[in-house]
Amino acid sequence: MRTTRTFRSASRTILAGLLALTACAATERYSTLSVLEATPLVVNGLSGNTSPVHDPSIIRQNTTYYLFTSDPINPIPDQYLPIRCSTDKITWSPCGQVFRKLPAWASAIPGVSDLWAPDISYFGGLYHLYFAASTAGSQTSIIGLATNTTLDPSDPTYQWIDSGPILTSHQGDDFNAIDPNILVDSDQRVWLTYGSYWTGIKQREIDSSTGLLLASNPVRYQLAARPGTPDDAIEGSSLIHHGSFYYLFLSVDHCCESSTSADDYKQIVGRSSSPNGPFVDATGAPLTNGGGSILLQGNSAWLAPGGGTAYLDAESGDNLLVFHALDTTHNATPALWLKAITWQNDWPHLN
Repeated sequence: MRTTRTFRSASRTILAGLLALTACAATERYSTLSVLEATPLVVNGLSGNTSPVHDPSIIRQNTTYYLFTSDPINPIPDQYLPIRCSTDKITWSPCGQVFRKLPAWASAIPGVSDLWAPDISYFGGLYHLYFAASTAGSQTSIIGLATNTTLDPSDPTYQWIDSGPILTSHQGDDFNAIDPNILVDSDQRVWLTYGSYWTGIKQREIDSSTGLLLASNPVRYQLAARPGTPDDAIEGSSLIHHGSFYYLFLSVDHCCESSTSADDYKQIVGRSSSPNGPFVDATGAPLTNGGGSILLQGNSAWLAPGGGTAYLDAESGDNLLVFHALDTTHNATPALWLKAITWQNDWPHLN
């Protein structure tokens, strides 16, 4: 999810290469991606403030939809984690930001200047916004949390409370603490799914009363990885529950590189009967071994679609995937897209 998230530094490339070589030595074969749909992107029907947008996450409160995104490459002063609003999911307008300045704890990341990959959810009577602080290509990263009782900035109780960092990664760890996503499962247990590159996508349980990691369950689940592929390039998890399955949406390959010829980002999906996996794609290939069914891939007009967040809302009937794609007619600027999810044979398709 993001230029900031996906540019490769030499240190990350070297480490990822070593991990890939180790993975190849451990397994003779890894799965390849399959195509479930690969919905073509033709005309973007959204309007208003829809660009630049990276790594969108959406939620509805009353009649308004709120969209949270990563900071721009050059952050606007006093605006960190921008918020956009819409009443029709088509026309979007700026409606504030989460922070006026970087949280003090983010200074633990050398050189940090912006915040990434916000994920908005509601549980325990609060809106929870998980987000990441890191720098390009670095494994020194932090997932933080901010909460609010309402998303309506006109409400007198509106105030984002910084709960500080909840998960940190350091150079040499086998994960990267960015790209958080929250699922409340059918048993009302709360799960944090996260990770980018570095052996893939992990998951920990969250204490629903605090929003922090649940100390009584230290188990870290492995949900997806791409051993043997360049950089183990997988990130941007989004986990939802529909019918009998849990669906894991992911971004694979590369986005927002220095040359658009290298922008081969894709949106994939897999499913499991458990929120903790194992997840497989439509061919049965495991997502922990490079599998995944492609839902979106780029074309000459719209490059590198991904960074998506799936959103299901039983009350409104919304089944949505919000994501970004690079607009080749406007200097490959990342723009907001929104597609309706429909279901065919227990697999998602996009309209």
